[in-house]
Amino acid sequence: MAIDLKNMSVDQLGDLISRAQARIVEVKEETVNKLREELSAKAKAHGFEISELFGRGKGKRTVKTPVKPKYRHPGNADVTWSGRGRQPVWVREALAAGKTLDDISI
Repeated sequence: MAIDLKNMSVDQLGDLISRAQARIVEVKEETVNKLREELSAKAKAHGFEISELFGRGKGKRTVKTPVKPKYRHPGNADVTWSGRGRQPVWVREALAAGKTLDDISI
């Protein structure tokens, strides 16, 4: 099927691109479904369910909630640190100045 791109308008080219992208999605879905069926049949032939081999899929994603801060900058109350990860510069400076973590804890 030859398509004469040189004689197509911008609208026609855009429509062609849209239809081609939609077809790509369809072909991928068809391929995945066919492969899923083949793998499931092969697993059953060996006495397994596909979920035993590959798990249940994506499942629920956990949402990471921010950790509450444990320490507050002595000069700027808006600057905090949770106590996890590398110590911020202001924490290292406070410790070097003789303060303890208890002194800057919230």
